[in-house]
Formats: sequence, structure tokens, C-alpha cells
Amino acid sequence: MAGITLAQAQAQLDAYLAAEIAVLANQSYEISGRKFTRADLASIQLGIETWSNRVSLLSTRSQGRGRARTVVLGG
Repeated sequence: MAGITLAQAQAQLDAYLAAEIAVLANQSYEISGRKFTRADLASIQLGIETWSNRVSLLSTRSQGRGRARTVVLGG
């Protein structure tokens, strides 16, 4: 996840959550005889899961709780 900050991951998650709300409110609509369809809900929900996991991982890392490590000292 090199190069992605917690703030960027949170912004992406927020965008996906907003997109989900928009799709749930009105998946497709018609204006002046032209039909418009919003993005696929399943794809948006996959994005939410992906970015939610990234936010969680980056939050954990920023708090200093990353992977567990074992140190063995030789004598």
C-alpha cells in the first residue's frame, strides 16, 4: 500500500459511501427521453469493502500496532 495515506484512503471510502447512497436513492432515471443509469451497486460495495479495509489497516499502522514480530537473541 505504498504511497497511499490514511487521509487518501478515507477520502476514497467517503466517495464510495456517497456513491452507494446515490445509487440506492435512484439507480436509473430519465430526463427528456434520455435514460441514465448510475454505476453498478455491486462494484460500489466492493469498493467500500476494499477502502474500508485499507482505512482500517492504515489506522492500525498509524497507531503503532502493525504486524507482530518475534525477536530471537542468540547467545
